[in-house]
Amino acid sequence: MNATATIRTCPLPLRRRRRASGPHPPPSAVPPPPGVPPGRVPRVARLLALALRCEQLVAAGVIANYAALAELGHVSRARVTQIQNLRLLAPDIQEALLFLPRTERGRDPIPLRQLQPLARLLDWREQRKLWQALLANQGSGQTP
Repeated sequence: MNATATIRTCPLPLRRRRRASGPHPPPSAVPPPPGVPPGRVPRVARLLALALRCEQLVAAGVIANYAALAELGHVSRARVTQIQNLRLLAPDIQEALLFLPRTERGRDPIPLRQLQPLARLLDWREQRKLWQALLANQGSGQTP
């Protein structure tokens, strides 16, 4: 068998990137884009939004189950459960969490660990009572 090799060449356009002149300013010195309020969205609000989105993905069949979700997210099944437990809160509490004011500095006002006992309660009236107590303690600077 007589095999001949054919070599083809193709031009490959290469461009050199120019370096930016001068040092980069630190991230804290860069002002936010116009129209974006200062501060960050509290972590529990982001986690609740994530729980809502994950629930949609599982319900639509995009993700098979919560175990697959944990594997895709590189987190434990227990962590997925903690996040999904936020969906067990009363709807008005969920709404209040989603619309918490932005945190401009320091710690978020309500950490996830304070919401887990509320999510364990099946009675929304009891959840609402504990939620009001949590807000009252948070306003006075005490930790419940």
